[in-house]
Amino acid sequence: MIKILPYIEIVLSLLLIVGVLLQRSEAGLGSAFGGDSLSGAKYNRRGFEKTLFNLTVLLAVLFAVTAFLNLFLGR
Repeated sequence: MIKILPYIEIVLSLLLIVGVLLQRSEAGLGSAFGGDSLSGAKYNRRGFEKTLFNLTVLLAVLFAVTAFLNLFLGR
């Protein structure tokens, strides 16, 4: 298990990068400084976008778990 853990981390990290890059950017730099391009309307994720978001969160959690396992078991 210890020998394949780094490979699992690499695959998870690549999938996490793809998941983050596929998500829609809501607004540009303006929203980072308090601007709102949607005029106060709340944006809800639906369909594939919601599934992609949930999958990205799951991949992030799995990556964190494997990183901690590698940290503690890799001694």
